Amino acid sequence: MLNTTRRRFFASAAALGAAAQDRAVERAIPRRHLFASRLPESRLATLLVPRMEWRPFPTLADRAGWQALPGETRAALLEAGERGLKGDWPALPATLALEYARVGNRSRYEGVRSARRGRLASLVFAECVEAKGRFLDEIVNGIWTTCEETFWGVPAHLGAQRAGVGLADAAEPIVDLFAAETSAQLAWTWYLLGPALDQVSKLVRPRIVGECRRRLVEPCRRRDDFGWMGLGPNLNRAMNNWNPWICSNWLTTLLLLEEDPKARAADTAKIALCLDRFLDSYHDDGGCDEGPGYWGRAGASLYDCLELLHSASRGRIDFYQEPLVRNLGRYVVNAHIHNDWYTNFADASAAVRPSGFLVWHYGRRTGDADMQALGAWLVSRDRPRRGVSDSMGRALPALFSRAGIEQTPARQPLLRDAWMPGIQVMAARVAAGSPKGLYLAAQGGHNAESHNHNDVGNFMVYAGGEPLLIDAGVDTYTAKTFSSRRYEIWTMQSAYHNLPTIGGVMQSAGREFEATQVTYRCGDDGAEMTLNLAKAYPKEAGIREWMRTLRLDRGKNEVTIRDRYSLAKPPSEITFTLMSVREPKASAGVIDYGIGRVAFDPKVFTPKVEEIKLEQGRLSAVWGPRVWRTLLVTAKPPLEADWTVRVSQG
Repeated sequence: MLNTTRRRFFASAAALGAAAQDRAVERAIPRRHLFASRLPESRLATLLVPRMEWRPFPTLADRAGWQALPGETRAALLEAGERGLKGDWPALPATLALEYARVGNRSRYEGVRSARRGRLASLVFAECVEAKGRFLDEIVNGIWTTCEETFWGVPAHLGAQRAGVGLADAAEPIVDLFAAETSAQLAWTWYLLGPALDQVSKLVRPRIVGECRRRLVEPCRRRDDFGWMGLGPNLNRAMNNWNPWICSNWLTTLLLLEEDPKARAADTAKIALCLDRFLDSYHDDGGCDEGPGYWGRAGASLYDCLELLHSASRGRIDFYQEPLVRNLGRYVVNAHIHNDWYTNFADASAAVRPSGFLVWHYGRRTGDADMQALGAWLVSRDRPRRGVSDSMGRALPALFSRAGIEQTPARQPLLRDAWMPGIQVMAARVAAGSPKGLYLAAQGGHNAESHNHNDVGNFMVYAGGEPLLIDAGVDTYTAKTFSSRRYEIWTMQSAYHNLPTIGGVMQSAGREFEATQVTYRCGDDGAEMTLNLAKAYPKEAGIREWMRTLRLDRGKNEVTIRDRYSLAKPPSEITFTLMSVREPKASAGVIDYGIGRVAFDPKVFTPKVEEIKLEQGRLSAVWGPRVWRTLLVTAKPPLEADWTVRVSQG
């Protein structure tokens, strides 16, 4: 998840000189100073509740709080904890960690590591429910095993250490997403169980504090050069989900474990500065260029930070009515198509299940009725769980802060129109509140976005709430995914998005490859976006102008894709890609997908259908064993043309 595309941009701009480059980027990033200006160290020292007085959730000693949980919840937590009593703790040997450097596999190590963290959380919650000491020995085994790990993060993120990718250097603690998550988990364990851990050994609690300080608090206090911070040499780089995600866990650790009030306030002020850098990377519309799946650890992790500050100040720190904060939350409503389907440009998955509680509570704080309704609907669809399925920092509020959610009318808002000009994403459906008819989403933007795909001008169409023309998304991450070879992967290439390829030339990666002349309008008759794709392609494509208009006609229940182009040289052919999960049946002038049809001029285009088989992984989990790629091919096209493709339902 490292921001490879942005590193590539900075490398390609090296000829400008480092100083000129930084100035150029700085002009593109607004400076709002929203948090740091209102949360200096001196003010935080008076706002934050003293550590020993902050009681955000019931501890083990607060029996009334845990006994008040619904019986089925307590039973599920106990059942999960009892499973955690069985078997040895799985090992994380050096050779497993080295698989990432040797063969690019990151999932096996991460799977074992995640199982250990999940088991510990289940044991802690079970002990809090039962309070008989039955789980304490195994909890301490989990704590000690975790503290003995050389690195709390994952091998794929070791590129940040001076020794590079391979094994972790114990002499250089670095802070990645999962090192921060682990610190917060141990801090919550320290908080919830407290003196009960002393029954096993009085060394356990000091070990937790010492390891969290050494691995997270001190490196974050001492260093400004972690890329996710947006400080030091990274001041002018846009931030992604790493920033608020790590900050939420850093803040948790500080608020729960830091004994020195001055240090606690100073470090919290630094977190506020880091979060400002995250906000500076966003446009006022709150659009997340990482997609709806990453919203859960981008805008939603910002919410985690704000909720911690709100709680630890007894409500005196409150940013929920700030327009940008509200828009960052509302993005999840803007991106929702129907049921589990969301607009999924870039690395995002098309099938997403956000935390209903989190969406609801964020909406409650900001006064957004649509977020509350969507959150309540998501909660109503949650399957009974067999234990903790999220981080402890999110599981706790979901357990203890649900008052009101059952009284919220549950519904899918299904907005008629959404337009986020900052990231140049539009979405439109035939009628608000209904999945009936066609749904169109399209984007402009540029090809150096976070988790970028080369997809300027891409679109998706759903029919009756089901996918018709799709953005495939991304498969399981490997070492190649975030390397210089990223765009060798087919899912990243424009030829595997709903886009034209000119004489075999696809779009290129980099900030300079972008949409221009972007316009948008919507009304009762329809919604449309027009953009010039010429700059998204390299010079070899020979494009003078490529105006693409994507329109949903509400009266006709029809989507049209109109491409008007002018070329400097004649290409051998032009192909238009159409990606689908349903098998296409092509005939002269029509491609039939069962739930919808694509009509084209048979005098211009010849269809060619390809099956893409999917190996087991992220893509197959969404789409099944295959997706389909239909190419509309025109041989020896003219230098100028005006072509329209029409999508209808049924």
